[in-house]
Amino acid sequence: MPDEIEVTRVLVVTAHPDDVDFGASGSIATWVGAGVSVTYCVITDGDAGGFDPEVPRSQIPGIRRAEQVAAAAAVGVSDVRFLGYRDGELTVSHGLRRDISRVIRQVRPQRMLIQTPERNWARIPASHPDHMAAGEAAIQAVYPDARNPFAHASLLEDEGLEAWSVSEVWVMGHPTQTQYVDITEVFDHKIAALRAHESQTGHHEDLETFIRGWGERLAAEAGFAPGRVAEAFFVATMPL
Repeated sequence: MPDEIEVTRVLVVTAHPDDVDFGASGSIATWVGAGVSVTYCVITDGDAGGFDPEVPRSQIPGIRRAEQVAAAAAVGVSDVRFLGYRDGELTVSHGLRRDISRVIRQVRPQRMLIQTPERNWARIPASHPDHMAAGEAAIQAVYPDARNPFAHASLLEDEGLEAWSVSEVWVMGHPTQTQYVDITEVFDHKIAALRAHESQTGHHEDLETFIRGWGERLAAEAGFAPGRVAEAFFVATMPL
């Protein structure tokens, strides 16, 4: 674990509604409980998701935005921002890097939570192409874009957004895990957040059992006591 830094603001960047809730909502509930301000930046509206063929596809973006707002509330997050990109079509573009850099400069977080840009062969669902593109665009926005006043010049010249340097990045779904967070006491908040994504999780009758088993395996890896539940991340300290 890198040297401790004072964290008062965290920015989470994910590809889809529900990504953060599967990977990190327990940790976020813990941070919010400690007084940390957390902002979600969701790149797409999840318009390629959902399992009910009776629901018109035109309604899916609105449904999934509302679900993410409700899920965020379940862990104490009220600041949820959507960038409106198309689900399933995400690429690491200059425009996406600029849009994430904008939010970084607005929020000015010490910590970022992102998805892994590296393929995880042990967990292929974590390596959805949108996840990897979101992770790569986010880390490029962290370094070098958001900290460079001459990158995306319009952010400073037209919007008055000063450069900002993120101190550390926590990565979900990474093949290497270096930091574990005990979420046992807030596990019910994580389940509530996941159940808020009714269009995605409503068909999972054993959702809580599955998520608990996953978390208990991570807790065992961390050396926590039997019955504890954890989330795991790769943590990188950013250069000054």
